Order: sequence, then structure tokens, then C-alpha cells
Amino acid sequence: MLPETKEISYWKLQKEELLKQLDSSLSGLDEAEAIRRLKEFGLNTIPRTGHKTAFSILASQLKNPLVYVLVFASILAAFLGDFTEAIIIIAIMAANTGLGFYLEYRADKAVDELRKYLSYSTIVIRGGKKLSIDVSKLVPGDFIYLTIGDAVPADIRLLDVDDLQTDESILTGESASISKNTAPVELDEPLPHQLSNIALMGSTVSNGSGNGLVVATGTRTYFGRVASSLSASPPMTTFQKSLASFGNFLIKLIIILTVFIFIVNSILGRGILESLIFSLALAVGIIPEALPVVITVGLSNGALRLSRKKVVVKKLEAIEDMGNIDILCTDKTGTLTQNEIKVQGILDPDGNTDPDLVKYALLCSPAVVEGDRILGNPIDVAIWNYARSRGFDEASLSSFKHVKEISFGFNRRRVSVVLEAGGRRFLISKGAPESILNASTTVGKMTEARPLTRANLDISQLLDKYRQAGTRLIALAGKEIEHKQDYSPEDEKDLTLIGLIVLSDPIKEDASSTIGQLESLEIKLKILSGDDQVVTADVCRKLGVDIGEKVLTGMDMEKMQESELSNALEKSNVFGRVTPDQKYAIISTLKKNGHTVGFLGDGVNDAPALKLADAGISVESGVQVAKEAASIILLEKSLGVISDGVVEGRKAFGNMVKYIMNTTSANLGNMFTLAIVSLVLPFIPLLPSQILLTNLVSDVPLLAISTDSLDPESLRSPKKWDIWKIAKFALFFGLISSIFDLVTIFSLVYILQAGQELFRTGWFIESVLSEILITFSIRTRRRFYESKPSSLLLVTSGFMILATLAIVYSPLGSFFEFVQPPLWFLGLIFGILIVYFLMVEVVKHIYFNRNKI
Repeated sequence: MLPETKEISYWKLQKEELLKQLDSSLSGLDEAEAIRRLKEFGLNTIPRTGHKTAFSILASQLKNPLVYVLVFASILAAFLGDFTEAIIIIAIMAANTGLGFYLEYRADKAVDELRKYLSYSTIVIRGGKKLSIDVSKLVPGDFIYLTIGDAVPADIRLLDVDDLQTDESILTGESASISKNTAPVELDEPLPHQLSNIALMGSTVSNGSGNGLVVATGTRTYFGRVASSLSASPPMTTFQKSLASFGNFLIKLIIILTVFIFIVNSILGRGILESLIFSLALAVGIIPEALPVVITVGLSNGALRLSRKKVVVKKLEAIEDMGNIDILCTDKTGTLTQNEIKVQGILDPDGNTDPDLVKYALLCSPAVVEGDRILGNPIDVAIWNYARSRGFDEASLSSFKHVKEISFGFNRRRVSVVLEAGGRRFLISKGAPESILNASTTVGKMTEARPLTRANLDISQLLDKYRQAGTRLIALAGKEIEHKQDYSPEDEKDLTLIGLIVLSDPIKEDASSTIGQLESLEIKLKILSGDDQVVTADVCRKLGVDIGEKVLTGMDMEKMQESELSNALEKSNVFGRVTPDQKYAIISTLKKNGHTVGFLGDGVNDAPALKLADAGISVESGVQVAKEAASIILLEKSLGVISDGVVEGRKAFGNMVKYIMNTTSANLGNMFTLAIVSLVLPFIPLLPSQILLTNLVSDVPLLAISTDSLDPESLRSPKKWDIWKIAKFALFFGLISSIFDLVTIFSLVYILQAGQELFRTGWFIESVLSEILITFSIRTRRRFYESKPSSLLLVTSGFMILATLAIVYSPLGSFFEFVQPPLWFLGLIFGILIVYFLMVEVVKHIYFNRNKI
């Protein structure tokens, strides 16, 4: 039986011990053993996490306290004999559930179309023969070949490398290619970027070639372990928690009011059955049954607008959470920068340009040039692109004959070539500045050089200048060398430092403006990079990102206690050399500190943090694990699109709060008034059917509030649910509503001497019209005439005002036991409504200035 991968530190083993532990050989496994191991370890695939069946999506739409309240309301309406109201509530619930299901199911299918799963072939040795097999059939112990352009299909312990470099940015966040070697790594618990002798599943070969033994497949790989950690249900987001809290608040309020009104009316001798029916009707009247529709329509409109900007919204609630974020965490690579290495310049040791240096850089860059296509490691490709932009091509190098390449060495940190031109031979080396300087004794041109010791200070200052500017440097050196049969690294000595290649990952053109957009939305940007802290800080400074107190590194974080980290995260905004676990810790701590956190990530290492964040955002080019952990997928990696999403989220949230504030204050006001006057009037002020009709008619225009426009100032800062602030608003304006209700009642009973039918008719008209009209006041903090409502809200409101009067003056009115009031009667009601509207206009400014909602 082959030992479990996790029990053996394969990175520590020498070649012979590795072969022994894996019970394999350089001629590979035989087919029978490969089949046996495939049964033991399973397919080399990553089970998809987060995939939902149609049934589970439907069930998630129904798992909501507001849905439970609506079910309760429909049962009560049916019990009270108002089957029309019951059917309408059920229809609203079904339409809302159906729309939410459709949009989430469609988004899930869109994600399926984006999948880039491991379904390709690789070359292995089995039974001494080279075979091409599907990567899903790989097993531990397989001997496998890697070459430039390959996606690494499993975790592979390298046995032989030839200038092998891999791009692990999708795993570790490190933007530069990583040089690989075969030397054992003497660490007990190395981090992924420290595994220099292992090619990790999910990385790609950016240069060279190599071979090795598969040591882990599927969920046993680093890639797979991260994917498996996502199988647990994601934590509730801030929006989900707040919506559940509001539903629970409503349930408690309904129970308290219902019980109170039932007990009081029963004590006053109204009859137990009559009191029960009346109190239950009041309970239904409090319920904002259109809220799920307002939320879903608002979010789906936002999702559709975002889809036109190449954004796939997997869950509608994610837009709401996106609108509420006050901190956005992201890497710099590909977000602030283009994630593409470019050559800024090729300079001589004095900092001047020299065309000959471009030739030497090309000759020492073993890329494969096929017409317009250039294959090689990113640095070599960048050098060729730079040279071509300045008129150099393969023909420019025709006078040089390639004699020998001395491959890149991990310890030497340089590569060299031997060239022949005009009967003379030259050795050109390219590598890390420290490595080249150690092998050099002079500086200048190969034909006229000065001792390096005299120029040492100038060279150090030049290197420091570019490093502090956040660029990377590659040094060039050379010498004339004698003719001989072979050349080796031993010849890399007594070189002349001839130049520097200045590299950078250019800043995106729109990065500065989009950072400004986020700042204007009062979102704090925190950069979490696996790259060098100096380079990261320089990019941030150039873009005007607020670095905060200091740049924190992963090493700094390791030394901190939980309380120290919590405090440091509030003061620092830029983090360098952070590990995946530390990214997760940052997101977790920020959430504990009370922030609503968005996280943009596209690598395997980002998946846990994406799942934890309130708004997890990935990109189409990211790995599948990251896309499945995220709730929003960008087809282009852009902070600008994120700011658009934030605005859409705030629009949806703002309109939802408008609806809640308007309907709860109006309903509570009406219910308080009904409860009070039922104690003094000799008859029930409104029949149960009339209460339900009032609730239904007044809610129709409020459905259109999801399309309403918002004032620019209401989009400037993130908003959070505060149930008690909403309750305070509802009680305050509900009290004002009750006062004017009581004025109406006093006028009807004591001035007009109205009978119970005319009383109920008048109050029905006043209750419905007041709720519709007051919407236009409390929908904005401005004067009502300074803020333009949506056309749909205006049209539906006007229509329902006419419909309310039509119900009263049509034969339908007698069905609800209304009578037709005289026109002067309507004039009195409209007069009261005008005074009520103007009073709210005055009071709202005082309220909003003292209370932030």
C-alpha cells in the first residue's frame, strides 16, 4: 500500500529515497499498478464545490423569515374570508420566488459556461514507454514530462530540470515566474512558494522543461486541499443576517400587537370571535408583503445592468452586499497593474541607452520566435517585445552565431550564452544584479572597461534608485572568451558589467481614476499582495492609495496577537508578502471589527477568503475554484466595474429602505389608530376586508419604488441595516400618521356626524391616499420638488389614486360596504392630506438631520 502523501515530506527526499517511497522508477509504473492506484486514490479531478441543483436553488429562495410571514398572512386572509387577498399574497410570493429562482439558476448556468476544468492530456512514462493520457488518470508515482506552455496537472516532485520556471501567480499571488530545481528543501512545513523542487497543480510552465514523479493528485494536492476547504456552507453575509433580523422583528411586533388588541377588545365586550378577526386583520395589515418583490426586482434590475458591463451575478443578494461594503481588499497584480512584465529600458552602467545592449539582451534571451508569436518566460518575451518596438528583429542578430547556452542555475541565478562574430567569441550573461556583480571585475563596455571597485558606489546608487522606484532589475555582463570545445558555469568569471534591464508591471491606465471613484463612494481600499512589499508600496504611492500607518508584511502579522492585528488592520492599508492564510485572517478580522468586506481574488489561494467575504468577487480568467467560491464574476478584471456594482447595490438598498420606512410607518400608524379608536367607537372602525383592501391598494404603487431614482448624496457612503433605526423611524412617522388619522376621525365623527358606512369610506380613502402621497416626501431627504421620482412610480401612484376613488364610486364599493361620499366630503379629506404632507415635509428635515439612516 502506498503511503498517504500528507504523511511524507517529499520535498526533503533525495531521488533514490523518493523512488523508494513511491514504489516507482524512471521507467514509470506498469499499467496494472497504475489501474490499482487509480482505484485507491481516485480520479485526478477537483470535485466542484458550490454547485446547486434546481431544487436547492428553489429551497434557498424559500428559506427566509419574510416568506414565513407571508405564508402566515395568506392563511389568515383565507381564514378571514378574503380569498382574493390570500391569492394575491400567494401570487406575490410565487412571482418573487420564481424570479429569484430564474435569475440565480441562469447565473449558475452562466458559471458552467465559464468553467475551465482540467480536461487535457499529458505525457507520462508507463512500462518504459511514453504515453499520452488524460490528466484525470494520473496517479502518485507516475513519471511525467513538463515543457513550456504546459499546465501542471498534479503536484510533481522534480527530478530533472532544464531552466524550468513556473508561473504560480494563480496559487501564491507572486507575479514573477519561479525558478525550479531538484535540490531537497529542508523545511518541515514549507509554504507553497518555498517548494522550489515541486511543480504545483494549477501552475503553468513559463520557461524550460523538466520531469518528475507525481506525488499528489486530486484533493491531495495543494490546489485540491483549498478546493475541499470550500465544501462547508458559506457564512451568512451582512445582508442575509439583516434581512433575517428584520423578519424576526416583524414577527415579534405582529404577535405583540395582535395579542394586545385581541385582549383589550375582548375585555370591552366586542365578542371573542369578532375581536379575534379584527386583531388578525390588523396583523395582516402590518406585514409589508411586497418587500420580497421590491428586493428581488431592485436586485434583478441591478444584475441586468451589470450584465451589460460584463459582470455575472451568481446570487442576487451579492449586489446588496456589494453596495454595503466599506472595505475592498484586492491584490495589486492585474488590478492596479496590467499583470504583464514590460521592459522600461535597457541602460548602460551610467544610466544611458545603448543600442548594442538591446542586441546582447536578445542574444541572451532564449525565447522561441514564430512570426508574431513569442514563446518563453515572461522576461524573455518582454525583452523581445521591447526590442521589436525599437526596430530589432531576428535579422538584427544574423551576424552572431550561437555556440553554447549555459542554462540558468538556481544557485547562480543567471544564464549565459557563448556567441561568435567575426571570428571572435563572446560570453554574455544575464541574471540577478547581485549574481552578475559577484562574477564581474570591471564595468563599462567590453572593449573599454574600468575596475568595478572604482565604480562600485555609482553602481549601488543606480541600483537603489530603480529598486526604490518599484522596478525589477536584470543585469547584463560579458567578456571575450577563447575558442574551446565546451563551456560551463566555470567560465562565468572576470566579466564586465555592461548594462541593466529595467522591468516593471505597468500600472493600468484607468487604475487612478477608479481608485478615485471608490474613494468618492467612501470605500477604503486595502491591497493584499503576495509580491514584494517595496514594489507593492511603490505602485500604491504612484496611484495615490492611502498606505496608512505603515506597510505590513506577512512576517509582521505572524508576530502579532489577535488584538494587535485587529488594531493594525484599522491603521494599515497595504500588505506585502502575505500568505493565503493571512489573507483569510485579514478578511475575518475586518468582519469582526464590524466592517462589510469585499474581496477580489482569482487564484486558488484566494478561494477561502472569497467565500468568507461579504462580497466575494472573482474574474473569468481565474481558476475554477475561485470562481465557484465567489458570488460575483467579472469578465474583465477592473476596479471600475466594481464601483459600478457598488452603485447598483446602493440603489437597490436605498429603494428597499424607502419601501420599508414608508410602508411600516404608514401601516403602524394605521394600526395604532385602529387599535385606539376601536376602544372608543361603538363599532369596529374598519371591517377586516376593508383593512386588507387598504393594505393591498396602497402597496401597489410601492412595488414601483424598486425602480425609483436616488439622490446622488445617498449613494456616496455605504449604508448598513439598523433595525432599531428603522423601527424608530416607523414609530416617529407612524405617530404623525396617527395624529392626522385622529384628526380625520374627529372630523368625520364630531363635525360631519358620519355614520359607520360613511366613516369607514372616508377613512379608507384617507388611509390609502396618505400612504401613496407621503411616499413622495419621505423618499428623499431633499424638498420633494428637488428630487425627481421614477416615471413608473409617478404613473402607478396616479393610477392607484384614481382606482381608490373608482372603487368607492363604482358598484364594487357596495361589495366592500362603502358609500358614495359627496364631493365636499372629499375636499375635506384632501385638505387634511395637504396639511399632513406639508407637516411631514417640515418634520423630515429635522428628523434626518438628527438621525442617520
